[in-house]
Formats: sequence, structure tokens, C-alpha cells
Amino acid sequence: MTPSTATKAKETNSEKVLDVLLPDLPKGPLSVYREKSSFCWKELAVFLDGEDIILFRKIIFTALENDPLFARHTEGDLSLEKYRELTFLRCKRIMEYDFLTQEELMAQPLKLLVLWNCLAMYDMSLLVKYLLNSQVFTNAIASAGSERHSKFVEQVRNMEIFGCFSLTEISHGSDAKHMRTTATFDANAKEFILNSPDFEAAKCWVGNLGKTATHAVVYAQLYTPDGMCHGLHAFVVQIRDPKTLMSMPGVMVGDMGWKLGINGVDNGFVMFHNLRIPQENLLNRTGDVAPTGTYISSFKDPKQRFGASLGTLSSGRVSITDVGVCNLKLAISIAIRFSATRRQFGPTDKEEIPVLEYQMQQWRLIPYLAAAYALEHFSKSLFMNFIELHVGLMFKDKSARQAELGREIHALSCASKPLASWTAQHGAQECREACGGHGFLAMNRLGEIRNDNDPNCTYEGDNNVLLQQTSNYLLSWVTMKHEDKVPIESPLGSVNFLERFDDILGHRFTASSVKDCIDSSVALVAYEWLVCYLLRESYKKFQKEKQNGSSDFEARNNSQVYYCRSLALAFIEYTVLQRYHEYTQDSSVPPNLQPVLKHLCALYGLWALSKHMAVLYQGGYCTGEQPGRIIQHTILDLCAVLKDDAVALVDVIVPPDFILNSPIARADGELYKNLWTTMLQGSKVLERPSWWAEFCTNKPIIGSLRPKL
Repeated sequence: MTPSTATKAKETNSEKVLDVLLPDLPKGPLSVYREKSSFCWKELAVFLDGEDIILFRKIIFTALENDPLFARHTEGDLSLEKYRELTFLRCKRIMEYDFLTQEELMAQPLKLLVLWNCLAMYDMSLLVKYLLNSQVFTNAIASAGSERHSKFVEQVRNMEIFGCFSLTEISHGSDAKHMRTTATFDANAKEFILNSPDFEAAKCWVGNLGKTATHAVVYAQLYTPDGMCHGLHAFVVQIRDPKTLMSMPGVMVGDMGWKLGINGVDNGFVMFHNLRIPQENLLNRTGDVAPTGTYISSFKDPKQRFGASLGTLSSGRVSITDVGVCNLKLAISIAIRFSATRRQFGPTDKEEIPVLEYQMQQWRLIPYLAAAYALEHFSKSLFMNFIELHVGLMFKDKSARQAELGREIHALSCASKPLASWTAQHGAQECREACGGHGFLAMNRLGEIRNDNDPNCTYEGDNNVLLQQTSNYLLSWVTMKHEDKVPIESPLGSVNFLERFDDILGHRFTASSVKDCIDSSVALVAYEWLVCYLLRESYKKFQKEKQNGSSDFEARNNSQVYYCRSLALAFIEYTVLQRYHEYTQDSSVPPNLQPVLKHLCALYGLWALSKHMAVLYQGGYCTGEQPGRIIQHTILDLCAVLKDDAVALVDVIVPPDFILNSPIARADGELYKNLWTTMLQGSKVLERPSWWAEFCTNKPIIGSLRPKL
């Protein structure tokens, strides 16, 4: 066989593999745009994920579609009780499938993120319930406990117990330090006694607790027999009997009822009344109690111990970042496919054109498509950064780099969760409106996506409160720089550019045309200036508040709006753009995929940057009319360029029709046929109402029922 023949044979075999992993999409109305695309969607999918990940995802999706337990139900047909029962049974089935063994996880940790993504795309309630039990509960035990607690992790894996994570109380959420549940050590009985002093101290919003959790990781203030409080510590607490699901003596547990979204998860409350638990149920990595009642800890500083005890929350924020991206991908996929098949108006009375052809629709949607790509790349990279940190924790790495890596990931995750959840929330609403009345139909799922994403803006820390953690991290570097202590350099390099702080502040917007701005480095350089400027202004604002006699608390409080909050958001947007810019500019990107990826990167950068135009002008980076106009025109030009690629870009990230579950966005593009079929399948859709007799009664209305004083 000659080299050319061998090459052709290899290419043919590769195409066959692709066709098995990624079958051709059905012909139909969407074919028009697919044929216009500048790239092959299958090639981009393989480049982004690789064949192994694509196969893994296909295995999960196929299993869900073929399992009767996961059959779709018409919106509104399930009662709250039935929905929660189904979600629990599905969660249990996912654990039985064991899609990802421990060995596979160690070899390819990114598969864990893929598994979460698949479950979230099917039903966010399923993912949340699964995560809380198999990840959040067990990770809290693994990271805060010791060898003696491994039995609980094994019991979860064997489905003997079901777990939850209990931190928030009715009167305290973000302010974890002031939680009021107590755990007092009884040295004689070698037990802790848990108490809720009043209903304000009731643990609440705990996912899985309402109906199903048998065990919880509970955070409480630890008291030793001498009456000393040693701060917040975590305990494994049995809530219910696994054989009966009846609550344990001394435990009052209940369900919080209907929520705005994620109703398959039973969020609950719990109060403790002299509940005794074994001494060994204290998760003792940050602190322990000797049999005599003496408190022991390797942390001399209570603040460090408190931070370490809540370290597990970073993993939650990393996962929520990915969940937000997942919701954004679902919403934008539905809206783009709808827009490519929905025809309205046209240049003549005889011709209607797809609404995707309108500049307004492109401007509303395509930037969110670019954001989905940029944020997904960032989410994957942040997840791998967290895995690096987690491995260091497992091997008890005490190095300065490991400590600094933890600070950096904490700062990044405290800003990436707000950015991803807010982008998904705004994007889902824009997609809903862009689909008109059909977007308002529950069957098309945009309302569900929006509502299920909503809590991402709140749990694991309110977004606006979390951003303060990131701005504090950045301000700490300025303080150290002023004191000439260390160069600005972090393990992941996210703050390294701040070493050029003074030089960057001297930069100005120099692009003179749309052609110049299509290079994503233009937005990247502008973001460097923006972060440096906001960092300088935030620092100056804080110092001014202090000089005016404000306390540290007051000074920080008065430096948030327009300063620290904007700084944290600009920094995380810069970081997302910087990572995606490097990725799309890399030489490993196939030449035929480079243009579309670079266009996505440039669009995301300019679109995100355009929200800061007031500050860019305020600080003098931009002057005159030209910069603002160039940025606006470039955004519109990039939307127009990407318009013909939009459907193919969606084909890369969208799940199969069964998982997407939106009649207006099926792969065949038969918008009206699919919508009509689904409408007719609704429960009692063609029947008269059960209360028809009330309408048809012949009794005359006599008198008035208006109440009299």
C-alpha cells in the first residue's frame, strides 16, 4: 500500500468512526444553514472533546433514552410528590449504572464533569440530587474528616445511606461564621449533644433533606465542657432511620415545599433537641476533642481553621460554574434552531425569511453562543485546576505553592460562579423572548431552564457577596506590591499581568477600524487596562474611606458598588477571555477551524467589554466617538459573520432530541410539525373541562354578592 493510499484509508476509517459517534443529522429546514457553515461540525466536536469523551457522553445519553424510568412526562402531569419520587429513583439508577468507575476517574477526571453535564441537560433536579449525595456529602467527609469516616463514603456508594450538606440556617446564610446550631461535648458519655437554640437556628434549604436524606454533614459551633466555643465544625449526623425513613429521636425534620425551580429536589429544614451523636462523628481534620474534653487543632489561627473547614465550598462553586454553562448551552441551542426555522416578514410580500437573518436577532443571540463556547472552555480548565489542588490535598502537600493555588482557585471560583450563573440567567431570558410566544410554552423548556438556573445565583454564596472574596484577593496583591514584599505571580498565572500595572495604565485604545478589532487581542489588552484601572480606583476608594475615619468594615462596605464589584467581574471576564484567546490561537487548532473559533473569541471579548464602556471612557482609555463606534460595529459584523455558522456551532454542543426535550429545537428543524404533535399529546388537551357543568348551568344570577358594611 502506497503512503497516499494508506492516508486515504486512514481518513476513510476516521470518517466511519465519526459517523458512528456522531451520526448525520436529519435533512430538513435546518439543512440550509448547515450547508452554509464554514466548517464541519463533527470535526469541531472531535477537536474540542476527543473521541473518548464523545463516546462516553453517547453511552450516558443512550442509556437514559432506552431506560423506561427516564421516559419524558408532559409538563404539569406530575405532582410534587411524584416528581420527587421519580428524581430519587433516577438518582439511584444513575448510581447503579456506575458510568464512571474510580479507576476511570483517576485516569480521566474530566469525565466527571461530562457526567454532570449530561445529567444536567436531562434534568437539573436529577443532577443536583445526585451531586449532593454522591459528591458534596462525600467530598465534605473526605476533605474535612479522617480515616475513621471512610465508612460513610462506602455506605453512600453501596446505597445504604443517602446524604446532604447542612450549613445554612434560617437567620444566617452567607455569614457562616455566625451560625447558631451548637454541638457540646459530653466527656463522660464521649458524645456531642446537638441543639438548635430556636427556630432561627434551624438548618434550612438543605437539598435532599426534606424527604430522603438519612445522614447530613452538619455545621455547628463546637463547645467543650469548659464552656469555650471553638467555632464552626462539621459533624456527620444521622437524621433518619435508613430502614423506615422515620426521623431519629431529637430530630425535627421537614420539607420546604414548592420552589421556583428544581422541584425534583426536596429542600428541607431540621432542628435538633439534645440529639446525641458519637464523638467520632466530628470531622476532625481541622480540629478534634480529646476524650478528656480538651480541644486540639493544628491551626493556631482560628481564622485559618474556619477557612479550612469551609474549603469544600470551592468544589461546589466550580461545579456550579459548569452547571451555569450547561444551562446557557441548552437555552441558546433552542433559540438558534428556532430562529433558523421560524420565518417572519421579508423583503417582499411573497417571501418570508428566517428571523436569524435579522440583525436584531443576531445581536440578541449570537454573543450568548460565543459566551457558551468561551465559558465552557474556562469551566473545563478551572475544573482541572481544582483537580490539581485536590490531589495536593490528598497527598497532604504543605508547600507555599499549594497554599497559593488554593487562594487563587478560591478567588476564581468566587467570581466564575456569578459570571456563569448570571450569563446563563440573562441568556435564558433573552432566548425565551427571542422565541416569542412559543418560547413561553412550558413544553419548549426555556422557562424550566431559566427557573432551574435561578438558584445558581444564590446557593454556595450569593453572587454579589462572593465577588467581594475575589476583589479582596486582588487588593491583597496591591497591598503587597506597595510594601515591595513579593512580585505579583500566582500558580495559574491569572494575576501575573498585574506586575506590569503601571505600564498597562499608560495604554490607550489604538484600533482604528473594524478589521483591527476582529483580533481578540484588542479586547484582551483593553481588559488588562480595565482590571488595573478598577484595581487602582478600588484601592484609592478604600484608602480614602479610611482617611475619612471609616472602620475597615465601613470602608469595604462603601467601596463595593462601581469599584470592588466591577473589579471582580472585569477580572473574571478577563481570565475567561485570556484562556480562550490562548486556546483559539494555539497552533494545534486545525486551519479549517481557526476562523470560526477566533471569531467566537473576538465576539465574546468585545461583547463583554462593551458593558464597561462608561469606565473605559471615564478612565481615559477611550476618547472621542471612534472607539465606541468601532466596538459596536465590530460586534455587529462578527454576529453577521457567525450567523451562517450558528446552527453548526449549536450542533456541536447540543444534546440529542430526547435529552434537549424541546419541540421547537429538534434536529430535523420541523418546527411546526413537532410543535403540533407535542400539543396534541398533552393530557386531556381535546377534552372539555371537568367543571363544564358550572359553565353550562341554567340558573339565573339573582341579586348581588357584593359584601355590605
